[in-house]
Amino acid sequence: MRKLCTQHLFSNQKINSFQSMRRQQVEVMIKSLKNEACDHRVVVDLSAKISSLNADVTCLMVFGKKYMDEDLDKRGFKGILQEVVHLGATPNLGDFFPFLGAIDLQGITRKLKELSKVFDGFLEKIIDEHEQSRDQKQSKDLVDTMLDIMHSGETEFQFDRTNIKAILIDMLVAAIDTSATSVDWTVTELLRHPHVMKKLQKELEEVVGLERMVKESDLEKLNYLDMVVKEGMRLHSVVPITQREAMEDCVVDGYHIRKGSRIMINHYAIQRDPNVWPEPEKFLPERFIGSSIDIRGRDFELLPFSSGRRSCPAIPLGITVVRLMLAQLVHCFDLELPKGMQPCDLDVDEHFGIVTCKENHLMVVPKYRLNE
Repeated sequence: MRKLCTQHLFSNQKINSFQSMRRQQVEVMIKSLKNEACDHRVVVDLSAKISSLNADVTCLMVFGKKYMDEDLDKRGFKGILQEVVHLGATPNLGDFFPFLGAIDLQGITRKLKELSKVFDGFLEKIIDEHEQSRDQKQSKDLVDTMLDIMHSGETEFQFDRTNIKAILIDMLVAAIDTSATSVDWTVTELLRHPHVMKKLQKELEEVVGLERMVKESDLEKLNYLDMVVKEGMRLHSVVPITQREAMEDCVVDGYHIRKGSRIMINHYAIQRDPNVWPEPEKFLPERFIGSSIDIRGRDFELLPFSSGRRSCPAIPLGITVVRLMLAQLVHCFDLELPKGMQPCDLDVDEHFGIVTCKENHLMVVPKYRLNE
């Protein structure tokens, strides 16, 4: 399944095929913010803007169109996904005391089954729509690609609608919150550290200029942006804990681990380890100057996408989306805090869940800075 996703759904060719769509959606958000910036000193909920943009980009890449809140359930598209993420991270007594699992004292299993029915109906509807329009489409989204694979019969294992729905749920849960949350946290840190913001804006001015917006082709030339993204992901681990299961008895660093043991990997602690990172609680992008540490899972000091065979298969896409959204926001706007608020007043409280979001939304006053 992973091989299929890597080769067909998240290949460089497939990711690049959505480049114009990503550009259009980012430009829509920038124009919306620009219009609001014309209203002097208007305060904007930037967290909501970033989240909405990421949801639209994800839906367009996966489904080929945007979906409104009411298309999924009365609780809303975003609300349902947030509920799944929250329930998935809630400690379940049945995991610790198996005999309590059947009783479902907390109602977690019941709630997840209800959500499963909602998702199943929604995804069945999407697959049906794509089946009916497959032959008329010129450009293919990820559902179209999976249907082509299913109908080809060339997979090494049985691949049917159930597999497609499972992958789609994984994509939605993995993509909707993570990239947006990374951008949200990093912008927050930039506002808390104005000198870093100015340094990043200076790089953008030198590489891109003030006459146009950032293009994806610019991203590889923006070295300081790369450091800022790495530091944002290090300090604020969006997925703080991942789980693995030992497939056989083994010894790791002198510890005997029995087959079937569930291993909890604490990314949050690893990325704030003072033995590895000097002044780990500080936001210092310069710590990556001359450093070979990467975020693709090869360096165990920094694991925002996890590592090994079960790391995130969409790393190139995730990095591109985060860099593009962050670069565009910082390049196009001077983001100021609401009246009377100082950088030191910005909170970094965290919200419980599989994805560690900000507890409170980031509110800013945008001022457009380009000459176009």
